[in-house]
Amino acid sequence: MTNVSLPVKLIFFVLAFISTFVFSQEQQKPFQKDPYFTPKTPQKNAAPAEKVKHIHSDELRKDEKYEGNNYFVGNVQFSHQGSLLNADLVIVYEEQNFIKAIGNVKLQNADGSVITADEMEYDGNTQKGIARKNVVLTDPKGTVIRTETMYYDRISNQAYYNTGGTINDGKSTTYSKSGTYYLATRTIDLSGRVKIDDNQYVLEGDNVVQNQNTNIVNINGPTTIVNKKNPKNRIVTDKGNYNTNTKEAFLYKNSRVYYNDKILTGDEMYYNQLTGFGKATGNVTLDDPNERRWIKGGYGEIFEKKDSAMMTKNPYAVKALEKDSMYFAAEKIISFQRPDSADSKVKKSFLRAFRKGRFYKSNAQGRADSIAFNETDGVLHMYTKPILWSNGKQVTGEKVEAYFNTQNENIDSLKVIGNAFAISKVDSLSMKDEFNQVKGKLMTVYYGADNNIKEAKVIGNAQAISYSDDENKQTGEKERIGISLTSCGIIDAIFEEKLLYVVECNIGATADTYPMSMIEPEKRKFPDFNWNTKDRILKWQDILVDTPNYEEVQYESDNTLYDKAQETVAKEKAKEEAKKPKRTRR
Repeated sequence: MTNVSLPVKLIFFVLAFISTFVFSQEQQKPFQKDPYFTPKTPQKNAAPAEKVKHIHSDELRKDEKYEGNNYFVGNVQFSHQGSLLNADLVIVYEEQNFIKAIGNVKLQNADGSVITADEMEYDGNTQKGIARKNVVLTDPKGTVIRTETMYYDRISNQAYYNTGGTINDGKSTTYSKSGTYYLATRTIDLSGRVKIDDNQYVLEGDNVVQNQNTNIVNINGPTTIVNKKNPKNRIVTDKGNYNTNTKEAFLYKNSRVYYNDKILTGDEMYYNQLTGFGKATGNVTLDDPNERRWIKGGYGEIFEKKDSAMMTKNPYAVKALEKDSMYFAAEKIISFQRPDSADSKVKKSFLRAFRKGRFYKSNAQGRADSIAFNETDGVLHMYTKPILWSNGKQVTGEKVEAYFNTQNENIDSLKVIGNAFAISKVDSLSMKDEFNQVKGKLMTVYYGADNNIKEAKVIGNAQAISYSDDENKQTGEKERIGISLTSCGIIDAIFEEKLLYVVECNIGATADTYPMSMIEPEKRKFPDFNWNTKDRILKWQDILVDTPNYEEVQYESDNTLYDKAQETVAKEKAKEEAKKPKRTRR
C-alpha cells in the first residue's frame, strides 16, 4: 500500500510545482517603457541582444511588490556590454531584457563616463537608458552635467536632457533648458535660454554648440556675450564662433560689437575681447553716438585699448550737427580719443582722413591730401594742396585751418599758411570772367553772421585785385569803374556782395585803379590764379568719389572796352606814322 502511494505523492508534488510556476509566470507583467526606448527603425532578422547580467546582490526577492518580477536588494551590481550598474535595488524584466534601478544608482560606462541618479531605467536591447532625479553625468575629462532627467544612448554615445541642466568644466558653468551631449566628440548642443558663465564674460543665446575639447562655442541664433567688468562692452550676433579660452569671436550674421560707447557692425567680423582688437568686412559701420558721428566703409579695424579705429575701402564719415551735418571721405579714415591735457578725465575726439581727403558742409567744402579734425575743440586742419570753397569763394594755400564755433557749429574763421590765396566771383550768376582776388604769405579769413566769408586779413607780400563799381545817378544801376591793383605788407579786405573792399593797406602801400579800357586782360588775374570748378564739391555725395569731375566752366572774357581802346591807340599811332615824312633813297 505504501509502495503504491509514493509515486502518487511524487506526481502530485510535480504537478503542484508546475502549476505554481505557471501561475507565477502569468503574474509577471512587462514594464510600460518610455517611448524613448522604442527603436525608430526596427531591425529585421537582427541577432538577439546580449542579456543584462546579474553580478552581485545581497538577496533576491520575488513577490507581488513589483508585479511578480524578480528584484535584487543590497549592493546590487549588473553588467552589460562593458558597463557596470550599481544600485540599492534593481528590478529585472527578463522577457524585455530591461531593468529598473532605484537608490544610489551609478552607471560606469566603458568610455570612462559615469552617470549617477536616484533612479534609472535601462534597456539591454537598445542600450538606451533614462536617469531620473538628481542626475549627474561626469565625462572622463571632468566635465559635469547636472539635470533632473537624462536620456542616454550607449550606441550613439549621446546624452540628452530637456528639464533644464547645468554643465561645469572647471572654467565655466553653462545653463540651458535642453542639451545633447555627444561624448565621443565632447560637444554639447544647447538650446532654450542658454547661458555660459565664467569669471570674465557671460554668453546668453537661444542655441549654441559647445565643444569641451576646443572650448569653442558655435552660435546659431540671437546671442549676446557681455563683459562682466564693463557690461556695456558686449558682442551681439545671430551666427558665429566664440573661443571661451582666448575670448576670440568670429561673427557672420547680424553682428555688433559694443565697446567704449561705440558700435562696430559688418557682414563678417572678428573681435578679441582680451586684446580689444577687432575687424569687420563688407558693409562696415562704426557708430559713435556720443560724438553723433558714424563711419562707413568696406573694411574696418578697432583698437579698444587705444580707443581708436580705422576704415578703408571707400570709407566716409558723417558727423551730425544740430542744424547741419559734416561729411568726410578719403582712402583711409582714422578716429581716436585722447585725454585732455588740462583734465585727464575728459576725452577729446579726433577724426583724420588720409590721402585724397574731402569734406562737405552746407556752407563750406574742401579737399586736401589729408584732413585732421579735432571734433571736441572744433579745429579742422587741411594739409598738402588744400582747397576750400565757401558760397562762391575759394581759398587755397600750403595749409588751411578752419575754426568752428562749438556752440552754434558754424565756421568762425580760417587761417591760411603759406601762399594764401582767396578768390571770389564778382557775380556768381554771370558767366563773365571776373574775379576779386587777395593773396599773401599768411591770411586770416573771418565769417559773418550769415555764415559767409566776410573779411580777409593778409600779412606778407599782400596783394589784391578788386573790381570797382559805381552807381549811375540817372539809371540807378551799378556801372563798372575799373579794376584796382593793391600791393602792401598788410591788407585788410572786406567781401561785400559782389565787391572786395580794401579797407586797410599798410607798409609799402601802392594802389592803382585802372579803367576797363586801360588794363590788360592778363593783369586782371594773378599768375597763380587757380579757380577750380572741375573738382568742386557741390553736394555731399560728391565726396564719395575722388573728384566729381564736373565739366570745367568756361567763362566769357569781356575785353570790349580794352580792345576798342587799343584799336583807337593803334589808329592814332597809324595817323602819326602817316604824318611823318617818308625817307627816300637816292
